[in-house]
Amino acid sequence: MGRTKGPLRLNTFLHTPVIGAPPRLPLPAPSPAVALRARQQLTPVTPIMGWGLPLAAALLVALPVFLQAPWVRLAPFSAALFTAPLLLAGVALAQRRPPVWSTAGVLLVGFSGSWLGGCLFWGWCRLHPLWHLPIEAFALPLAVAGLGGRWRLAGSFYLASLAGTACTDAVMALTGVMQRWTAVLQAPLDQAPVLLHQAAQGVLQPLPLAATLLAAWLLVDQCRRYWHHPDPAWRLAASAIATTLAVDGLFLAAALWAPQLSGLI
Repeated sequence: MGRTKGPLRLNTFLHTPVIGAPPRLPLPAPSPAVALRARQQLTPVTPIMGWGLPLAAALLVALPVFLQAPWVRLAPFSAALFTAPLLLAGVALAQRRPPVWSTAGVLLVGFSGSWLGGCLFWGWCRLHPLWHLPIEAFALPLAVAGLGGRWRLAGSFYLASLAGTACTDAVMALTGVMQRWTAVLQAPLDQAPVLLHQAAQGVLQPLPLAATLLAAWLLVDQCRRYWHHPDPAWRLAASAIATTLAVDGLFLAAALWAPQLSGLI
Protein backbone atom coordinates (compact mmCIF):
# COMPACT_ATOMS: atom_id res chain seq x y z
CA MET A 1 0.00 0.00 0.00
CA GLY A 2 1.22 3.40 -0.91
CA ARG A 3 1.34 6.13 1.58
CA THR A 4 -0.75 9.22 1.19
CA LYS A 5 1.11 12.32 0.36
CA GLY A 6 1.06 14.91 3.07
CA PRO A 7 -0.58 14.76 6.48
CA LEU A 8 -3.97 13.11 6.80
CA ARG A 9 -6.49 15.85 7.43
CA LEU A 10 -9.69 15.35 9.40
CA ASN A 11 -11.95 16.49 6.59
CA THR A 12 -10.15 14.17 4.17
CA PHE A 13 -10.65 11.21 6.52
CA LEU A 14 -14.36 11.93 7.07
CA HIS A 15 -15.05 12.16 3.35
CA THR A 16 -13.02 9.07 2.35
CA PRO A 17 -15.40 6.28 1.24
CA VAL A 18 -15.08 2.98 3.10
CA ILE A 19 -15.03 -0.16 0.97
CA GLY A 20 -18.18 -2.25 1.45
CA ALA A 21 -20.10 0.43 3.38
CA PRO A 22 -23.18 1.86 1.64
CA PRO A 23 -23.18 5.64 1.20
CA ARG A 24 -25.27 7.52 3.74
CA LEU A 25 -28.31 9.30 2.44
CA PRO A 26 -29.46 12.61 3.96
CA LEU A 27 -32.18 12.11 6.57
CA PRO A 28 -35.54 13.72 5.84
CA ALA A 29 -36.45 16.78 7.88
CA PRO A 30 -38.77 15.98 10.81
CA SER A 31 -42.38 17.09 10.65
CA PRO A 32 -43.43 20.13 12.72
CA ALA A 33 -45.31 17.89 15.20
CA VAL A 34 -42.26 15.65 15.73
CA ALA A 35 -40.00 18.69 16.14
CA LEU A 36 -42.41 20.18 18.68
CA ARG A 37 -42.47 16.97 20.72
CA ALA A 38 -38.67 16.84 20.64
CA ARG A 39 -38.39 20.42 21.90
CA GLN A 40 -40.87 19.67 24.66
CA GLN A 41 -38.86 16.62 25.73
CA LEU A 42 -35.67 18.67 25.89
CA THR A 43 -37.32 21.63 27.62
CA PRO A 44 -38.18 21.13 31.30
CA VAL A 45 -41.87 21.60 32.04
CA THR A 46 -42.35 24.36 34.58
CA PRO A 47 -45.35 24.38 36.93
CA ILE A 48 -47.08 27.16 35.04
CA MET A 49 -46.66 25.31 31.75
CA GLY A 50 -48.37 22.24 33.23
CA TRP A 51 -51.57 22.71 35.20
CA GLY A 52 -50.67 26.23 36.27
CA LEU A 53 -51.22 27.71 32.82
CA PRO A 54 -54.81 26.43 32.35
CA LEU A 55 -55.68 27.42 35.93
CA ALA A 56 -54.31 30.91 35.36
CA ALA A 57 -56.34 31.23 32.16
CA ALA A 58 -59.51 30.11 33.95
CA LEU A 59 -58.89 32.65 36.71
CA LEU A 60 -58.35 35.50 34.25
CA VAL A 61 -61.59 34.62 32.44
CA ALA A 62 -63.63 34.47 35.64
CA LEU A 63 -62.02 37.50 37.28
CA PRO A 64 -63.90 40.12 35.21
CA VAL A 65 -67.22 38.61 36.33
CA PHE A 66 -66.57 39.53 39.96
CA LEU A 67 -64.19 42.49 39.63
CA GLN A 68 -64.50 44.20 36.26
CA ALA A 69 -68.32 44.16 35.98
CA PRO A 70 -69.06 46.16 39.15
CA TRP A 71 -66.01 48.39 38.63
CA VAL A 72 -67.05 49.32 35.08
CA ARG A 73 -70.60 49.95 36.21
CA LEU A 74 -69.44 52.40 38.91
CA ALA A 75 -66.37 54.00 37.29
CA PRO A 76 -65.79 52.94 33.66
CA PHE A 77 -63.03 55.47 32.98
CA SER A 78 -60.78 54.32 35.83
CA ALA A 79 -61.44 50.69 34.93
CA ALA A 80 -60.30 51.36 31.37
CA LEU A 81 -57.19 53.20 32.61
CA PHE A 82 -56.29 50.14 34.68
CA THR A 83 -55.33 48.52 31.37
CA ALA A 84 -52.07 50.51 31.37
CA PRO A 85 -50.62 49.04 34.61
CA LEU A 86 -51.81 45.59 33.53
CA LEU A 87 -49.98 45.89 30.22
CA LEU A 88 -46.83 47.41 31.74
CA ALA A 89 -46.69 44.72 34.42
CA GLY A 90 -47.11 42.02 31.78
CA VAL A 91 -44.33 43.41 29.58
CA ALA A 92 -42.01 43.79 32.59
CA LEU A 93 -42.64 40.23 33.78
CA ALA A 94 -42.15 38.89 30.25
CA GLN A 95 -38.56 40.19 30.35
CA ARG A 96 -37.75 38.21 33.50
CA ARG A 97 -35.46 35.24 33.10
CA PRO A 98 -37.33 32.62 35.21
CA PRO A 99 -39.83 30.86 32.89
CA VAL A 100 -42.62 31.09 35.43
CA TRP A 101 -42.48 34.88 35.59
CA SER A 102 -41.98 35.38 31.86
CA THR A 103 -44.91 33.09 31.00
CA ALA A 104 -47.13 34.88 33.52
CA GLY A 105 -46.18 38.20 31.98
CA VAL A 106 -47.03 37.07 28.46
CA LEU A 107 -50.38 35.79 29.66
CA LEU A 108 -51.05 39.09 31.43
CA VAL A 109 -50.43 40.97 28.18
CA GLY A 110 -53.17 38.95 26.49
CA PHE A 111 -55.50 39.52 29.42
CA SER A 112 -54.99 43.28 29.22
CA GLY A 113 -56.47 43.27 25.71
CA SER A 114 -59.57 41.42 26.87
CA TRP A 115 -59.85 43.73 29.89
CA LEU A 116 -59.80 46.89 27.76
CA GLY A 117 -62.33 45.51 25.28
CA GLY A 118 -64.71 44.66 28.11
CA CYS A 119 -64.30 48.10 29.68
CA LEU A 120 -65.00 49.89 26.40
CA PHE A 121 -68.18 47.96 25.71
CA TRP A 122 -69.70 47.70 29.18
CA GLY A 123 -68.69 51.22 30.09
CA TRP A 124 -70.07 53.13 27.10
CA CYS A 125 -71.73 50.80 24.56
CA ARG A 126 -73.59 48.28 26.71
CA LEU A 127 -76.97 49.23 25.22
CA HIS A 128 -75.84 48.19 21.73
CA PRO A 129 -75.37 44.39 21.76
CA LEU A 130 -74.41 44.24 18.09
CA TRP A 131 -71.30 46.28 18.90
CA HIS A 132 -70.16 43.80 21.54
CA LEU A 133 -68.04 41.51 19.37
CA PRO A 134 -66.50 44.24 17.13
CA ILE A 135 -65.40 46.25 20.16
CA GLU A 136 -64.00 43.20 21.93
CA ALA A 137 -62.08 42.32 18.74
CA PHE A 138 -60.18 45.62 18.55
CA ALA A 139 -56.83 43.88 19.14
CA LEU A 140 -57.47 40.99 16.75
CA PRO A 141 -54.65 41.88 14.28
CA LEU A 142 -52.11 42.14 17.10
CA ALA A 143 -53.21 38.82 18.58
CA VAL A 144 -52.93 37.02 15.25
CA ALA A 145 -49.50 38.54 14.61
CA GLY A 146 -48.32 37.46 18.05
CA LEU A 147 -49.06 33.79 17.40
CA GLY A 148 -45.84 33.41 15.47
CA GLY A 149 -43.47 34.75 18.12
CA ARG A 150 -42.80 35.06 21.80
CA TRP A 151 -46.31 36.44 22.43
CA ARG A 152 -47.99 33.24 21.30
CA LEU A 153 -49.64 32.58 24.67
CA ALA A 154 -50.91 36.17 24.84
CA GLY A 155 -52.50 35.89 21.41
CA SER A 156 -53.94 32.46 22.21
CA PHE A 157 -55.60 33.71 25.40
CA TYR A 158 -57.06 36.78 23.69
CA LEU A 159 -58.33 34.80 20.71
CA ALA A 160 -59.84 32.10 22.93
CA SER A 161 -61.62 34.72 25.03
CA LEU A 162 -62.86 36.37 21.85
CA ALA A 163 -64.08 33.03 20.51
CA GLY A 164 -65.99 32.43 23.74
CA THR A 165 -67.58 35.87 23.43
CA ALA A 166 -68.57 35.18 19.83
CA CYS A 167 -70.20 31.86 20.77
CA THR A 168 -72.06 33.48 23.66
CA ASP A 169 -73.42 36.29 21.47
CA ALA A 170 -74.41 33.83 18.74
CA VAL A 171 -76.39 31.66 21.16
CA MET A 172 -78.04 34.75 22.67
CA ALA A 173 -79.09 35.84 19.20
CA LEU A 174 -80.45 32.39 18.30
CA THR A 175 -82.42 32.04 21.53
CA GLY A 176 -83.95 35.52 21.43
CA VAL A 177 -82.12 36.86 24.48
CA MET A 178 -80.34 39.46 22.35
CA GLN A 179 -83.69 41.06 21.46
CA ARG A 180 -84.40 41.73 25.15
CA TRP A 181 -80.90 42.92 25.97
CA THR A 182 -81.58 46.67 25.81
CA ALA A 183 -84.91 46.41 27.65
CA VAL A 184 -83.30 44.55 30.56
CA LEU A 185 -80.41 47.00 30.90
CA GLN A 186 -82.64 50.09 30.67
CA ALA A 187 -85.28 48.83 33.09
CA PRO A 188 -85.46 50.21 36.66
CA LEU A 189 -83.77 48.16 39.35
CA ASP A 190 -87.06 46.77 40.63
CA GLN A 191 -88.21 45.63 37.16
CA ALA A 192 -84.92 44.41 35.67
CA PRO A 193 -84.89 41.07 37.55
CA VAL A 194 -88.38 40.26 36.26
CA LEU A 195 -87.42 41.01 32.64
CA LEU A 196 -84.20 39.05 33.00
CA HIS A 197 -86.07 36.08 34.42
CA GLN A 198 -88.48 36.16 31.48
CA ALA A 199 -85.58 36.25 29.01
CA ALA A 200 -83.97 33.27 30.72
CA GLN A 201 -87.23 31.32 30.62
CA GLY A 202 -87.31 31.84 26.86
CA VAL A 203 -84.07 29.84 26.62
CA LEU A 204 -85.88 26.83 28.12
CA GLN A 205 -88.27 26.60 25.16
CA PRO A 206 -87.65 23.52 22.96
CA LEU A 207 -85.87 25.11 20.00
CA PRO A 208 -83.76 27.64 21.98
CA LEU A 209 -82.86 24.94 24.49
CA ALA A 210 -81.81 22.56 21.71
CA ALA A 211 -79.62 25.27 20.16
CA THR A 212 -78.05 26.04 23.54
CA LEU A 213 -77.30 22.40 24.32
CA LEU A 214 -75.89 21.79 20.85
CA ALA A 215 -73.58 24.79 21.12
CA ALA A 216 -72.46 23.67 24.58
CA TRP A 217 -71.75 20.14 23.33
CA LEU A 218 -69.71 21.44 20.39
CA LEU A 219 -67.67 23.71 22.66
CA VAL A 220 -66.99 20.93 25.15
CA ASP A 221 -65.90 18.63 22.32
CA GLN A 222 -63.54 21.28 20.94
CA CYS A 223 -62.11 21.94 24.39
CA ARG A 224 -61.45 18.23 24.79
CA ARG A 225 -59.53 18.18 21.50
CA TYR A 226 -57.56 21.31 22.35
CA TRP A 227 -56.69 19.96 25.80
CA HIS A 228 -54.83 16.95 24.37
CA HIS A 229 -52.83 19.04 21.87
CA PRO A 230 -49.06 18.97 22.55
CA ASP A 231 -48.80 22.77 22.20
CA PRO A 232 -49.47 24.51 25.57
CA ALA A 233 -51.19 27.36 23.72
CA TRP A 234 -54.03 25.03 22.73
CA ARG A 235 -54.50 23.83 26.31
CA LEU A 236 -54.62 27.48 27.34
CA ALA A 237 -57.35 28.11 24.77
CA ALA A 238 -59.29 25.07 25.97
CA SER A 239 -59.23 26.34 29.53
CA ALA A 240 -60.37 29.85 28.52
CA ILE A 241 -63.26 28.58 26.38
CA ALA A 242 -64.38 26.05 28.99
CA THR A 243 -64.38 28.72 31.68
CA THR A 244 -66.43 31.02 29.44
CA LEU A 245 -68.95 28.21 29.00
CA ALA A 246 -69.12 27.69 32.78
CA VAL A 247 -69.63 31.42 33.40
CA ASP A 248 -72.45 31.49 30.82
CA GLY A 249 -74.10 28.57 32.58
CA LEU A 250 -73.76 30.41 35.89
CA PHE A 251 -75.41 33.50 34.39
CA LEU A 252 -78.29 31.43 33.04
CA ALA A 253 -78.81 29.70 36.37
CA ALA A 254 -78.75 33.03 38.21
CA ALA A 255 -81.24 34.55 35.77
CA LEU A 256 -83.61 31.62 36.36
CA TRP A 257 -83.41 31.21 40.13
CA ALA A 258 -81.91 34.46 41.46
CA PRO A 259 -82.12 37.17 38.77
CA GLN A 260 -81.43 39.92 41.29
CA LEU A 261 -77.93 38.51 41.73
CA SER A 262 -77.05 38.36 38.02
CA GLY A 263 -74.18 40.50 36.79
CA LEU A 264 -76.18 41.66 33.78
CA ILE A 265 -78.22 44.05 35.91
